[in-house]
Amino acid sequence: MSTDESSASIEAVALLQDPIRRRLYEHVAAADHDVSRDEAAAAAEIKRPLAAFHLDKLAEAGLLDAVFRRPEGKTGPGSGRPAKFYRRADAEFAISLPARDYRTLATVLAEVIEHAGLEDAVAAAAAQHGPAVAGRDLMEALRERGYEPYLDGAVIRLRNCPFHRLAVDFPPLVCGMNLALLEGPATEAGWTARMDPAPGRCCVSLSKTNTD
Repeated sequence: MSTDESSASIEAVALLQDPIRRRLYEHVAAADHDVSRDEAAAAAEIKRPLAAFHLDKLAEAGLLDAVFRRPEGKTGPGSGRPAKFYRRADAEFAISLPARDYRTLATVLAEVIEHAGLEDAVAAAAAQHGPAVAGRDLMEALRERGYEPYLDGAVIRLRNCPFHRLAVDFPPLVCGMNLALLEGPATEAGWTARMDPAPGRCCVSLSKTNTD
């Protein structure tokens, strides 16, 4: 990570020390839709102008993306100006003191694994490092690992992929490892983990059957 990237990460994360900004960020990040200023203000229990101020600060720091569009149901002449909505940004922020570079290490190892055809060995190793669910709630165990699970009907979907950057660069390897990581805990908790890739979420979902 460069000095500029490190400084940007520190400044972005520091913004979340403010409890109002943190509540706003967490609400937007957890939403499955773009969030309006009105919705964010209601969620944080603050006035709309104050919510707008903090949301824009989070967007300036790169934690949120701001998009303009007309609210649903308002189209055509007389529908007014497009409103501002917010969504979690794709940018990633990390702070390490002293500096470490595990991303480069992971990239090099992934290239070697693919070249050597060691995907099965990786899956076998991953199966030994899944979330511990014995006597625990599966959703909580997934949440602790950063998956951001949520129920979509009878299916547990994962809003966040903890391995996103590497999954983009090495999808078969990393998604296969991720599935192997979750299969054991899912089975132990009475669920079935399977590949279910879709934009904006983790490639694995969990269901009670193999057909959901």
